[in-house]
Amino acid sequence: MTVQITIRNVPDEVRNKLAEGAARRRQSMQAFLLDELERVAARSNNEMVFERVHARLAATNSRVDAETIVNAIKADRK
Repeated sequence: MTVQITIRNVPDEVRNKLAEGAARRRQSMQAFLLDELERVAARSNNEMVFERVHARLAATNSRVDAETIVNAIKADRK
């Protein structure tokens, strides 16, 4: 199910910048704004994942240093 969203009192400068972004992508304003809203919503989910990771790290007090990570990546590439 989809819903309609209305945003009032958008300053001209903001509207113009959004219109420029839509034009650069060769999209309608509606398509451009929907893409941006989906991107923001996805970022919120990513932030929640990072919060859980940080909470788990704090609870276990475990850390992996950068060198160990780089070595693991290099080993996977072989």
